[in-house]
Amino acid sequence: MTRTVKAGTLSIGGGNPISVQSMTNTDTADFDATLRQVGALFDAGCDLVRLAVRDTADIAVCKKLVKASRGPLSADIQFDYRLAVAAADAGFSKVRFNPGNVGGEAGVREIAAACKANGTAVRVGVNSGSIERDMLDKYGYSDRALAESALKGARLLEKAGFTDTVLSAKASSVKLTVDTYRYLRGVCDYPLHLGVTESGAYASGLLKSAVGLGALLLDGIGDTLRVSLSGDPVREIGAGRAILRAAGVDTAYCEVISCPTCARCRFDLNALAEEIERRTAHIKRPLKVAVMGCAVNGPGEAKHADLGVCGGGEGQAVLFVRGEVVKRIDPKDAARELMALIETYDERM
Repeated sequence: MTRTVKAGTLSIGGGNPISVQSMTNTDTADFDATLRQVGALFDAGCDLVRLAVRDTADIAVCKKLVKASRGPLSADIQFDYRLAVAAADAGFSKVRFNPGNVGGEAGVREIAAACKANGTAVRVGVNSGSIERDMLDKYGYSDRALAESALKGARLLEKAGFTDTVLSAKASSVKLTVDTYRYLRGVCDYPLHLGVTESGAYASGLLKSAVGLGALLLDGIGDTLRVSLSGDPVREIGAGRAILRAAGVDTAYCEVISCPTCARCRFDLNALAEEIERRTAHIKRPLKVAVMGCAVNGPGEAKHADLGVCGGGEGQAVLFVRGEVVKRIDPKDAARELMALIETYDERM
């Protein structure tokens, strides 16, 4: 079990639900644009939003953003430890910095003092492109070097009396990312922020993130995560939630399963499955609905589903509950009939 770190109202680690994060890509100094994007991210289900803080002008705007935001904000700091100190003083719930570029131990000590005084959490965030030189010299370009670079920063914070620390150690390589986090889980109890960095545009980035984060989540590793995708950050939230669901971590939703179809299927199964997904998106408790093409994949193979529909031949379909047929219907009525069954099933639970 990892330790618990509080970032404002958000509890990270310690067995708390795995949180989903993202980062704004608006100009931080543009208060209106940034606040709109922060709001859109929270609307999408984001648990914590990170902002790039580049200079004192950003700090001035961020003081207002912190007050206006309805959820916890994290400041992303590069190169200048004084900005991390100012971010903590400005009311950020969390500060992320790379210990290798904030002035060494003296800078880390100043950050620790400010964050401790303000109740601000810290993420020590190291990427494969910013591994500290002494770790590269000792371990080469490897998971060990990446992990130990993050641990070095955490130990500097602890030396300064600060322990509310989350670690991240990301790479654009899925394997290096997975190996690094597995190493970290074996040697420390810091909460771990998962992510595959620089993963790419939406399709490729989602695939790499699903493979990397999914492997770690299935190992029971990870306390918070970000799916890093180029473009609109709001898409990262849905991607993160989908990965948590696919890994079986988040079960409080309606899962719609469907077969890949073959010549036995005599109706538009894909359209039906997509419609049922849309119409059940509001359900926030475990429910599995099957949309199957024929009797081969129908009640038998899908009997582990709570309920579902399957084709029964030309112009025929059946509804079933836990593998038992309950009604024969016309396929053209499948969406209406299946939704009626779902609503009835909800009432019986």
